[in-house]
Amino acid sequence: MAEGIDNGGRRRVLEQLLALPASAALCMPWAGAAGLADPADARGTRGTLRIALEGTYPPFNFMDPTSGQLTGHDVDVARAVATRMGLEPQFVLTEWSAILPAVRAGRVDVAISQVIITPQRAKAFDFSAPYCYSQPQLIVRKNERASYRTLADLKGRTLGVRQNSVFEQQARAVPGIKIKRYPAVPENLQDLAFGRIDALLDDSLLMQYLIRKTQLPLKAGARIGAPEPVGIALRKGRPAFRLAIDKALREARSDGTLRALSLKWFGQDAGSMPPT
Repeated sequence: MAEGIDNGGRRRVLEQLLALPASAALCMPWAGAAGLADPADARGTRGTLRIALEGTYPPFNFMDPTSGQLTGHDVDVARAVATRMGLEPQFVLTEWSAILPAVRAGRVDVAISQVIITPQRAKAFDFSAPYCYSQPQLIVRKNERASYRTLADLKGRTLGVRQNSVFEQQARAVPGIKIKRYPAVPENLQDLAFGRIDALLDDSLLMQYLIRKTQLPLKAGARIGAPEPVGIALRKGRPAFRLAIDKALREARSDGTLRALSLKWFGQDAGSMPPT
């Protein structure tokens, strides 16, 4: 256990604010069948927008510990987009590693789960215009004395990453790092707080949330790489659907909705590319 951590109190904060059992993350069945018409053209027959997200990734999408309801920045953005498209949002919860395969297979219409737009992903999926920007960032314990300015500084150390994420890809590109993969955020935060790993590599907006909303004994480390765009992922070959999503996002941006949601969840406007 890391020095200075109150086992019971810190663990309760984690469980109450962040944790969601793995079984709950899979509690909603896949809705509908592959091959249905685009939601933008299906108001009369289905009228829903099936949205894949994790449900375990605060502040983007998670279960509120008080109400038990799904909440977060991604959830609010999804609702704003669906409303402007005249559709009812239907959230489908699954682990991160299965989200994009679900989009590809047509089991859901879109993924709205802090999906970073990368060149590799853009070959396999279409994306909306970005709705926010973020940056990979190291997270360390408050009492950490070592200085990790780059990933190379973690050679010989254990770094936590979400499995099949862009963060895992970045870490694997640096030889000598011991990588520990996690299916969801709560488990890796817990392991870091209790000294089971040396650092985490995750989203900088996650760090902002942890600082503002929790009492975890963690602090922000170095930012790694350039800011990256986040968008809504959908299957290739649906141009009308993609245009309808982009239209909804433009409306939400122009009327101030996206900015308000960003300030609500991150305490900053993450909707524009930050300076490098």
